[in-house]
Amino acid sequence: MLKFLRRFDQQKLVLVSVILAITLVMSILSTKFFNIENLVNILLQIAPLIIVAAAANLLMVTGNFDLSVGSVFAFTAILHAYLTKNVMPIPMSILASCALATLWGAINGFMVGRLKVNPFIATMGSMYAARGFAYLIARWDGGANISAGLPPDFSEFGRANIFGIIPIIIIFMIVIVAAFIFIEKKTVIGRYSYAIGCNKSAAKLSGIDVPKVLMIIYMIVGFLAGLCGVIQVSRVGSAYPNIGTGMEFDVLLAIYLGGASMYGGEGSTSGMILGAFIVGLVANGLNLLNVPYFYQEVTKGVLLIIAVSADPMLRSR
Repeated sequence: MLKFLRRFDQQKLVLVSVILAITLVMSILSTKFFNIENLVNILLQIAPLIIVAAAANLLMVTGNFDLSVGSVFAFTAILHAYLTKNVMPIPMSILASCALATLWGAINGFMVGRLKVNPFIATMGSMYAARGFAYLIARWDGGANISAGLPPDFSEFGRANIFGIIPIIIIFMIVIVAAFIFIEKKTVIGRYSYAIGCNKSAAKLSGIDVPKVLMIIYMIVGFLAGLCGVIQVSRVGSAYPNIGTGMEFDVLLAIYLGGASMYGGEGSTSGMILGAFIVGLVANGLNLLNVPYFYQEVTKGVLLIIAVSADPMLRSR
């Protein structure tokens, strides 16, 4: 246990060092990087990533993952815009949209937990289906996106500031992070998640209802992806079906960089947060340096390969 704790402390120390190094290098290369406005912008950019990854990290601890979060994010965003424009008031639309996002999570949980479908196949199927529905909803509205005809107060929820200065997405991020730190350390579902990830067969023999635990976590992942989609579309003021493209890989990258194992049984919310900051700092810095988008994608791919490749070496040590 002491070796386990030391390993994660060392990993987090390395991650903090990487964050400081990135901050130093980007500050030298761009005078716009290290200022309050840009740092707040980075925080706003990575807040949805951290919120979704908090739940996805616990799912990774069980040895499973969800590739559909970006598509569910888009589906919920455009559904919320469509409902508020054509069908129902904003509060009811928020509830309905998040409920359907949770349903996507339940479908994933049922396929993986009860039907024993490989999580890669199950969630990739959901990824394509949810993205397809997002495009269909936009088409039902008569265009490629939904931006015109939205209620005047459509953006109030996403742009709300607590105490007049703190964006609501930041408040949600703080609450969700605190909740998952508590869940992984102090609750039954947290202990069960680590038990399932360490040895699924032993967890079953000890009386843990593995499919039920997976169903709950997948539903939470879906709900949080939906909530972030609603906030994002409300903040932007228009809905596009291609929003959130690649979000699933940003989530995986933040989780792997944070010390989670692709084999399950390891990972922490605090480590994931550090990984998310690395993702956000690199993306923001490359944008400020006007690095073309495809080079940014190459950078993310390299980081993901490094993070995944390092996992078996760390486990063997």
